[in-house]
Amino acid sequence: MGFARTCSVALTGVDGMVVEVQADLEPGVAGFSLVGLADKSLSESRDRVRSAVVNSGVEWPQRKLTVGLSPAAVPKSGSGFDLAIAAAVLAAAGRIPPPSLSGLVLIGELGLDGRVRPVRGVLPAVLAAAGAGYRQVVVAEQTAAEAALVPDVAVLGVRTLRQVIAVLAGEEVPAEDPPGGTGGVPDPALAGLAAPGGGYATDRSERVPDLADVAGQHTARRALEIAAAGRHHLFLKGAPGAGKTMLAERLPGLLPPLTRREALEVTAIHSVDGSLPPGRPLVDRAPYCAPHHSASMAALVGGGTGFPRPGAASLAHHGVLFLDEAAEMGGQALDALRQPLESGRVTVARAAGVMRLPARFLLVMAANPCPCGRFGTRNGGCDCAPGTVRRYRSRLSGPLLDRIDLRVPVEPLGRAELLAAQGEAESTAVVAERVLAARERAAARYADTPWRVNGEVPGHELRTRWAPAPGALAGAERDMDRGLLSARGLDRVLRVAWTVADLAGHARPDADDVGLALALRSGNPHRHPLPRP
Repeated sequence: MGFARTCSVALTGVDGMVVEVQADLEPGVAGFSLVGLADKSLSESRDRVRSAVVNSGVEWPQRKLTVGLSPAAVPKSGSGFDLAIAAAVLAAAGRIPPPSLSGLVLIGELGLDGRVRPVRGVLPAVLAAAGAGYRQVVVAEQTAAEAALVPDVAVLGVRTLRQVIAVLAGEEVPAEDPPGGTGGVPDPALAGLAAPGGGYATDRSERVPDLADVAGQHTARRALEIAAAGRHHLFLKGAPGAGKTMLAERLPGLLPPLTRREALEVTAIHSVDGSLPPGRPLVDRAPYCAPHHSASMAALVGGGTGFPRPGAASLAHHGVLFLDEAAEMGGQALDALRQPLESGRVTVARAAGVMRLPARFLLVMAANPCPCGRFGTRNGGCDCAPGTVRRYRSRLSGPLLDRIDLRVPVEPLGRAELLAAQGEAESTAVVAERVLAARERAAARYADTPWRVNGEVPGHELRTRWAPAPGALAGAERDMDRGLLSARGLDRVLRVAWTVADLAGHARPDADDVGLALALRSGNPHRHPLPRP
């Protein structure tokens, strides 16, 4: 009779739980039982592990084998338990000293030939192991750099099960061919890291679209700067071709680089989703996600059949979620964003369990004024009936729009404006410096609080602890008396006013700062003149 145990990690979203893998060998008819609420892909590990062990030159124990995954009441999925199961079985059979598995976490899939294949979600799995007190992990060589992002954890990247056996048994480690395809063919093992249909992030190339490419649009450019400085949600409304998408694509370049903690959070989500770029394990720039307007609720906020997966809202964590043609999207899908807009987190409940994912993103919506897109433009020519225009606009619900801080009309440029604007627009680098300075002022002000940007601060705190200048709220109070501004709207006006003040270097918002915030929230910036650059 032989018994051994080791550990692996079960993931629920980006939250992990250390799972003890126990192997027990007893006299009796040879068989392999796997217990512990394993899903289909995990149940199939019995065949993968047996073939990998035999093809690694080790005799498979011809006894009754039971492998238990504890805690047994927690559902477990995926092929990342293969390596831990194989190690536990070999330790129970005496091929590996059982004490060598103490304090060790193994994460990886096994091929039938004994190769260790990478799996998705290695970073959050290692973070969970480190949080539980484990300091040694074994992963596939392809994901060793990702696992090494976790501090104070020793990472061993291996290519085959033979290497794992040699390391744990204290033997000479055999040389194995490096992972990768032959003849220029990509490594087939990396295919397991990419989720089919996953990932809404745009190209991660080093080139950042420059704001200097945008001609005119001074109001929209100013709103973009305010949105980046305070993480305020933005709604761009205008005719087709006015530049709404062009503006939104340049917003991530205005955001400051991610801190180490933010980068790890974003990388963990993209690792689970399978959208990490090869060779770049750490996402250190603000992500930009732009799902198609036909995206379902599950694609937008997370979910799907079986256990839920991250959606675009979570993939845009600490970045920008751009919804182009927002009025064409499903109403239920859009309204599902109301919870993460307030809490910064997505909660998806399914029969298999509950998944909680961070989703603190900067929302940018763009929409046409009517189905044909010409309603209210200078040239006119709209063919839509008044009822059609009303129905089209009503697709964006009031509760959702009430959570949008900045509403900016984007007017098409005329020929004279387009030609006159050549060379006078500020670049992304210049605006990003002002955004960074404004964020630093806000971070210093909120140093002893859990908040770092104005868009996160509760309205009660802004009204009491950080009140604006005397008389600054007179215009907002009038709008509330007229029913033009809700209590939530007042809080959001205060947040924007503080961001305007930070950009201008004011100690606290004055009447002009609040007036600009009101004008941008109302969608009528003409109520307050905007300075031209």
